[in-house]
Amino acid sequence: MSRRYFVLDVFADAPLGGNPLAVVLDVDGLGDTDMQRIAREFNLSETVFVFPSTNPVHLARLRIFTPTTEVPFAGHPTVGSAVLLARLSVGNDVDEFEKVIVLEEKVGAIRCGVWGRGPRIGHAIFDLPRLPEELPMTDNTGAMAGALGLTASEIGFENHRPSAYSAGLPTCFVPVRNLAAISKIVPQPGLWQTAFGVVGNVYAYTRETVGLGRHFHARMFSSMLNFGEDPATGSAAAAFASVVQAFDAHLAGNRKLVIEQGFEMGRPSLITLDMDTAGGKLVAARVGGDAVIVATGTIDI
Repeated sequence: MSRRYFVLDVFADAPLGGNPLAVVLDVDGLGDTDMQRIAREFNLSETVFVFPSTNPVHLARLRIFTPTTEVPFAGHPTVGSAVLLARLSVGNDVDEFEKVIVLEEKVGAIRCGVWGRGPRIGHAIFDLPRLPEELPMTDNTGAMAGALGLTASEIGFENHRPSAYSAGLPTCFVPVRNLAAISKIVPQPGLWQTAFGVVGNVYAYTRETVGLGRHFHARMFSSMLNFGEDPATGSAAAAFASVVQAFDAHLAGNRKLVIEQGFEMGRPSLITLDMDTAGGKLVAARVGGDAVIVATGTIDI
C-alpha cells in the first residue's frame, strides 16, 4: 500500500536547516512493528504517524517514533505536524492563515496556534501539555565534564549548575561556561552512565550566543541517538523553562526567550520559549518555531 508522507525542516524558516521530521499520513493497517520499521527506514530523530483523533473536536492523534522506540511527546514533531496538518486542513488555495488546533499525543492533548505564511512555511506555538517536573540527580561535575569531553572548570556559569527535569522526556541540563567550551563537546559513551545515570538525554547550554537577540545557545546529545547530536529539541526546551526559572528567578509576569541550537551541526535552529510566572513559580509555558515543507512522496509498505 502506498502511504503519503511529508518531510519538514522544523525550527527553521528555510530548507536544510533545523531538525528534519517525517510525517506519515495514510496509516490504515499499520501496527507498532510496522511504524517502528518505517521510522528506522527514514532514520530521522523522529517520525510521526497521523491517526484520527479520539475526540472529534481535535484535529488528529499523533504517534511519535525515533529509529529505535516510541516516545510520548516531542517538540519538533509537535511543531512540524501542527504546521503541516493546519496547512492541509485549510487547503492549497489559502496562502496565509491563523488557526488554533489540538493534537493528541501520548502525553496528553496539546493546544497549538499556527500561522501559515505561504504554501510551504508556517509557524506554530504549543502549550506545554504539563509543567516540567524536577528529577533526582547526583551533581558530579567531574564525571559530567569527562562524559562531555570537557574539564570540570568548563561546567557551570554564574549560579547555574547541573539539573534534571522532564516535560515528557527526561533530560539532564548541563550549564557550560561559554561558546568556546560548548563547541568542544565530544560525547564519551563509556563515561555516560556514570555521569548521567538512567537519564540518557543531555542538554548543554550557555548564556553566550552566536546571534543577537537570542538568550541561550544549546546542544543536545542522547544515548537514544547512539550518542549523536540533535539539531533542535523542543521537548528539552520545554523542560528548560524550569531550569531558567530555578536559576534566573523570574518573579512574576511573562518572559520570552530565544534558544539557538544546531549551529555546530550546520543546521541552525531557533526555538522560542514563552514563560509565565507568578509568585516566583512557573505556571505555564509555550514552545514555538517555524517549519518548512521540503519534500513529499509515498512509501510502499
